[in-house]
Amino acid sequence: MTVKALICGLRGLEITSDERAFFEREKPWGFILFARNVDTPEQVTALCADLRTSVGRSDAPILIDQEGGRVQRLRPPHWHKYPAAAALASLYEMDVEKGTRAAWLLSRLHAFDLLKLGVTVDCLPVIDVPSPDGHDVIGDRAYGKTAVQVSALGQPACEGLIAGGVMPVIKHIPGHGRATADSHLDLPVVDTDFETLAKTDFLPFVDLNHIPMAMTAHVIYSAIDPDAPATTSKIVMDKVVRGYMAYDGLVMSDDITMGALSGDLSERTKAIFEAGCDIVLHCTGQMAEMEEVAAATPFLEGKMAERAEIALQGIGETDGLDEQACRNEFDNLMQHILVSDLKPDPTDYGKTA
Repeated sequence: MTVKALICGLRGLEITSDERAFFEREKPWGFILFARNVDTPEQVTALCADLRTSVGRSDAPILIDQEGGRVQRLRPPHWHKYPAAAALASLYEMDVEKGTRAAWLLSRLHAFDLLKLGVTVDCLPVIDVPSPDGHDVIGDRAYGKTAVQVSALGQPACEGLIAGGVMPVIKHIPGHGRATADSHLDLPVVDTDFETLAKTDFLPFVDLNHIPMAMTAHVIYSAIDPDAPATTSKIVMDKVVRGYMAYDGLVMSDDITMGALSGDLSERTKAIFEAGCDIVLHCTGQMAEMEEVAAATPFLEGKMAERAEIALQGIGETDGLDEQACRNEFDNLMQHILVSDLKPDPTDYGKTA
């Protein structure tokens, strides 16, 4: 079966007739859900099943951004309220073993929530290393303030998802922490030299280069390519991602409609694939946009198809742990950590975070 190298969003709680016709015709590789697509567990479960039916593939990946804190698509009253990664970082700084275990447990709890709905990929963990002068779009989503700590917590965060049959996506490769602008709105430019980036921002992605999926950063690294952000830079993809980081997993773009990218959607799509990305991500659910992106998107074949197949291995295979026991253990670990109230997620309008 021919499959487009495309991940799509959709507008609402159910597939519309025009969306169904588009999905049946274009056969995107996968889908991504946002708060606008979520109501009740029963509704999300039915939607996931219907999305897979529309493309005729029972293993079509369905993604979501479920981190905790301000980036959490599944929320109370039907789902638990989870802390941001910064809370795990605080515990890790108090007790390394407890912090590491909590990072694993939080991801394992996400997997419990997601797999029963039919959501099989979580765009987690954020392994960007925040800079003191960086934009707070990363902020409390980070696992710490140093590359070593981010790596130390990013690894168990991946392992917890995998243990629950859900695949992780490391983001935002090769690193968004130094960006002084929100790439949803503007194009960040990082002027740091390669050697410094290698010791800091790049380190977690090197350490986690065995994770089979990654999402790009719409960020210019002027010391490497002063003209194009990583997502559309063949230089960054070849020299840093596939080269220095030795990352051979599936690379998906961050949302193609974000303000950091330039050109029309067809031009952006072509640039993304010319740079060396495997999958283009379109999130808004706007039909005219999806049609423009799909028209410029190639079919999954060759090395792209191999990476996509590897990325789905292990989905649905769980360790059989008891959910309530995991919840009790996590709550006990986190009981002394102050967790701020869940903030509105500024990306709910349809952008990835």
